[in-house]
Amino acid sequence: MPKRLLIVESPGKVKKLSQILGVDWIVRASCGHIRELSDKGDDSLGFSMENGSVRCDYVARDQRAKETIGKLKSAAKEVDEVVLATDPDREGETIAWHLAQVLGLKDPKRVVYTEITASAVTGAIAKARKLDFNLVGAGLCRDCLDKLVGYKGSPLVWALNNGAKSVGRVQSATLHLICQREREIQTFVPQDYWNVFVDYAEGFRAFYNGTNNSNQNTQQQEAETNDDASVNKEQVTESKRVLEEALATSLVQGARQHPHQVVQVEGKTVYRQPPPPFTTSTLQQAAGSKLRFSPDKTMLLAQKLYEAGLITYMRTDSVILSPEFCESARRWLEQNDPANVPQQVAKHRSSKTAQEAHEAIRPTDVFRPSAQLRQEIPDDEFNLYVMIWKRAIASQCKSAQLRKTQVITQSGNLLWLARGQVIEFYGYARYWNNLSKDSVLPALQQGQALTLKNAAHEKKQTQPPPRYSEPKLVQLMERKGIGRPSTYAPTVATLKKRDYVQLTKDSLQPTALGLEVDAFLHKALPDLLEAEFTAKMEDALDAIALGKNSWQQYLTTWNQDYFVPALSKAKTLVTPSSGSKPAIERKFETSRTKCPTCNNLMSKIPSSKVKKKYFLKCTKGCENVVLFWSDRTKSWSVPQNKQNGEQQQRLVKITSHSCPVCKQPLEEYSYTKDGQEKMMLRCSNPKSRQDKKHQDVAYFNTAKGWWSPKFGELGV
Repeated sequence: MPKRLLIVESPGKVKKLSQILGVDWIVRASCGHIRELSDKGDDSLGFSMENGSVRCDYVARDQRAKETIGKLKSAAKEVDEVVLATDPDREGETIAWHLAQVLGLKDPKRVVYTEITASAVTGAIAKARKLDFNLVGAGLCRDCLDKLVGYKGSPLVWALNNGAKSVGRVQSATLHLICQREREIQTFVPQDYWNVFVDYAEGFRAFYNGTNNSNQNTQQQEAETNDDASVNKEQVTESKRVLEEALATSLVQGARQHPHQVVQVEGKTVYRQPPPPFTTSTLQQAAGSKLRFSPDKTMLLAQKLYEAGLITYMRTDSVILSPEFCESARRWLEQNDPANVPQQVAKHRSSKTAQEAHEAIRPTDVFRPSAQLRQEIPDDEFNLYVMIWKRAIASQCKSAQLRKTQVITQSGNLLWLARGQVIEFYGYARYWNNLSKDSVLPALQQGQALTLKNAAHEKKQTQPPPRYSEPKLVQLMERKGIGRPSTYAPTVATLKKRDYVQLTKDSLQPTALGLEVDAFLHKALPDLLEAEFTAKMEDALDAIALGKNSWQQYLTTWNQDYFVPALSKAKTLVTPSSGSKPAIERKFETSRTKCPTCNNLMSKIPSSKVKKKYFLKCTKGCENVVLFWSDRTKSWSVPQNKQNGEQQQRLVKITSHSCPVCKQPLEEYSYTKDGQEKMMLRCSNPKSRQDKKHQDVAYFNTAKGWWSPKFGELGV
C-alpha cells in the first residue's frame, strides 16, 4: 500500500509525477484554489477587522472543490504522510496552507520544484521544508484586499446603471492606463512637417541635419535595446524636422546649388549583449509580438509545457538560470556552435522585487530533439517551446558585434547625415535576432567630392501615440509595478470580459463603458487608479512576504486610514443630496435591421462570445428583444428556443423555492448551450434580475440536485 500522498495543484501533473515517484506514492490534485472567502459578515466580505487583527471565514469555492476536498481527505487516511507540492510561488504557498487547514495537517511537509523532472522532484522531496507563513500572510492579505476593493468599490459603479460590473485593485489601475492613452489620442492635434534628403550617385541617401553654424547632434547611435513587446519593423530614418514648406523648398534649392563633399566619417564597433531568459512578463510580450498569442493563451500553453516536463515553472520574475542548465547549454554550444561559446556569460539583473529562489523560464532538457517533439505536441505548444528554447540558449551566447558608421556631408552651409550598420558577428542573434537589418554605406574618405543625384522633400504629419497592444500593456504593467506575474494575463482577460476594453486591429481600445467607468472612478476613487498607489500596495505585499510587515496590521491600517474615508467621499458622488444620479445612457452603433416588435432600428451590442462579435438588441423600450446572426439562414433571428411566446411559456415554470436575494419564487428556465437543452433556476421577477445583486442567482441541475456556484446547494 502506498505510504505517502503528494498533492499538487494541476491534474495535468498527476500522470508525469506518478511515473517519476512510482508505486509508493499517491499523487492527487487540488485543481487550483479549493477555498475562498465566504459571503458572510458585513458587506458579505467573509472577514472582519478589529483592533489590528483580521478573522477570515473560508469556505469551499464551489461544489467541485467540496468533492475534491472529500477525495483528498479519503486519500490522506490511506497514507502515513502527506506532502504538499503546490506551485512554487506566493499563490502556491497559500493553496498549500488551505490544504493543510482542510486536511488537519499539524506540521505539513512542503516541497518546491521548478521543473517536473525526476532529479528536480526527488531532490525537492529530499529537502522538504515547513510552510512559509510570511508568503501565506501575503496571500491572505491579497485575498482580503481584492475582495475589500471589489465588494466595497463595485456598488459605486453599479449605481451608474450603465452595465458596469466591477471595480478591482489591479483591474481599475490597468483600465486607467488604457483610457489615459485613448484620451491622448482623442485630444491629439497633428502637425505638418517636412523630411528633407539628398541622394548621391555614390549609392547612399543623407538627411538634412542643420547648418554648420548651429550645434548639431552627430553622436553615433547607441546599441539597440531589447524590447520583447515590439514587432520587428524596418527603422524609418528622417531628417531634422522642418516645420515650414517654404524652408524645406529653400533647403532643396540650396542642396542643388552647391557642390557636396564628405566632411566627416566615423566608424566604431558596438557589442550588444544577449537578452536575458524569459520571465512571465517578457514571455507574454514576446509571444504576443512574435506568435500573436494573447497573454492568457500564452500562459495556458506554458502551463501545458510545464506539466509535460518540458519547461520550468512559468510564473516567475527572475532571470536567474541554474548552474546545471548553464553548463548544459554550454555543452550544447560547444557541440553545435563552438564559435558562439563566450569566455564569460553575460550577467543579467532581475527586478528588485524578483524572487531570486526561482529560475527564469527555460527548457528542462536543451538536448531534446525538436523533430521528435514536433510530433508529440500541438503546433502552438511547439512554437512557444521553440521560442523559450531559443531565448534560453541565446542568453548563454556571445554578444553580437556590429560595425556602425556615420557620414556627414556638406553643401554650402548645409549639413547632411547618413548612418549605416553592418552585423560583423551575429553571436546570440543566431537564435534570438532582435537586430535591425544591415544598412551598408559605401567606402568614403574625408574631403571626397560627391555627385548629387537628387534633392527632395516629402510632407509628413505627426502621429498620435499608438494604442497599447496586449504585449505592450503587459510591459507597461510590469514597469509601473501594477500587479505581479500571476496577475498580468488574468487582468487583461477580465477587462475584455467586462466589456471595458476590446481588441481592435491587435490593439486594446476602451469601450464607451470602460471610458465612463474610468472617468467616474477618477472622480470617486482617484488614488486607486494611480499606478504609483497600486505599486505601493504591491510593494507592501512583497514586504509582508519577506516578513518585514504584519499582514493583519497593514490591512486594517490601510482600510481605516485610506479606504473608509475614500469610500465615504465617493458615495457622495453617486447619491447627491439633491436626488439620485441620473443614469448614463450608453451609445451603441445602429444596425440596418428593424425590431420585429416596434419596427425601430436595433442597436449593435458588442460581445466576444458570438461569432460576429456583436448581437442586435432593441433599445427603444422593447424588453428582451434580441437577435443573433444565423450562418444557416444568413439572417438575424431569434434563438430557436425563443422563437414563439407559447414555447417560451412552456419553458418557464414557477417553483416553490425562494430567491436568496429578494425572496421571490425561483423559476425553472430552459436554455440551449452547445446545441443541448439545459435547465436552470433563476429569479422569476424580471425587474429583480436586472439588479446587480442578482447576477449570481443561477442554480444548475446536477446529479445531486440544484446547485449554484455562488450560493451552493439549494436550501442549504
